[in-house]
Amino acid sequence: MADTKPPNLWKSLFSWALPDSTPSSRELKYYNKLTSKYGLVSGACQRPDGQVACGWASLRGKRPMNEDTVYCSFQRHDETGEDVGCFGVFDGHGGPSAARFVRDNLFTNLLNHQMFSRNLAKAVADAYAETDGQYIDLDAEQQRDDGCTAVTAVLVGKRLVVAHVGDSRAVLSVGSGAVALSQDHKPNREDERGRIEDAGGQVVWAGTWRVSGVLAVSRSFGNRMMKQYIIPHPEIREDILNHKNQCLVLASDGLWDAMDNHEATRLAMQYREQGAEAAARALVAEGYTRGSQDNISALVVFFHLDASTTSKTSTSTSQQAD
Repeated sequence: MADTKPPNLWKSLFSWALPDSTPSSRELKYYNKLTSKYGLVSGACQRPDGQVACGWASLRGKRPMNEDTVYCSFQRHDETGEDVGCFGVFDGHGGPSAARFVRDNLFTNLLNHQMFSRNLAKAVADAYAETDGQYIDLDAEQQRDDGCTAVTAVLVGKRLVVAHVGDSRAVLSVGSGAVALSQDHKPNREDERGRIEDAGGQVVWAGTWRVSGVLAVSRSFGNRMMKQYIIPHPEIREDILNHKNQCLVLASDGLWDAMDNHEATRLAMQYREQGAEAAARALVAEGYTRGSQDNISALVVFFHLDASTTSKTSTSTSQQAD
């Protein structure tokens, strides 16, 4: 099926970013097409103090169904009284059930964890394991065997904790540059291949590198029939944000198949004046325009932190929960 040639969205984003600019009728027509024909949906939320704004967009694209889903919310923690930013992108495979279950349960498990206020990284790791166990039990009852990747971010004040399983990715702007906060869990990653082979599995080429010739990621929620090799344990990174960090992008691999980390944050930043939802919509539209064949979901968080936050660049620690 031949698609009408889209407007030059990469060029148009610079004009849209001007305070008094408005999208052209051709651009609006293209976004309407993405909505009506390719299932574009989007939304937004904001922290009560106004310092953090988040927007998301998800596009079915050229696939028959959208197996991606997104979580975007600020929730008041009962114990600490703080407004906690809870953000996630979940990319299903074998159906949307796992992605929807994890979206609906992961952050509830996290916020209810007894160690949330004392050891956030451990709480995140345990919430991943608990949620996976819950879904595995449900999956067995209903005789399914699907799964999903996940990339999540938890924001408490200026403390950002990112975790992931699979190839959905998090990227943070640092000044005019960008840094990946996650490293894709691909079967051919040296440490992942070693772990899989030590457990008795194989990594083989079948169009791309796959575990046992089946799954193209080495970690995920679900996939109970391959649980010996496909683990739900996240890699976790913690950063303290400062004024150099203005933008965070979480996205499924449908976006990263079409653009690199710097392109994504640079594109998102052009929409800073118009808001995070507009930025997320621009990202998924650009991914589609560039030919991504997958579902595409993106979540953009804009930080409005002043220079007094800290004079340091973002500091980080990394934890792998096994």
